[in-house]
Amino acid sequence: MEPRFLLLSDVAAELNVTDSQVYHMVRSGELPAIKIGGRGQWRVERVRLEEYIQRKYAETAEWVRANPLSEREATE
Repeated sequence: MEPRFLLLSDVAAELNVTDSQVYHMVRSGELPAIKIGGRGQWRVERVRLEEYIQRKYAETAEWVRANPLSEREATE
């Protein structure tokens, strides 16, 4: 069974980005997370990460539709 909550380092590994990039995503509100414990450690719920990924797929698809390849780019 997979854990419900992930460390920021786990999220970074899943997304193949740095820990600091994930921290920025969390602090900016782009990726929902919670702070727990006396030291306020961040945790991302697995379901929220999956929702974030799906949202990014939708945003990317919209961007691709709005920015079609030029003929030159299509042949490169």
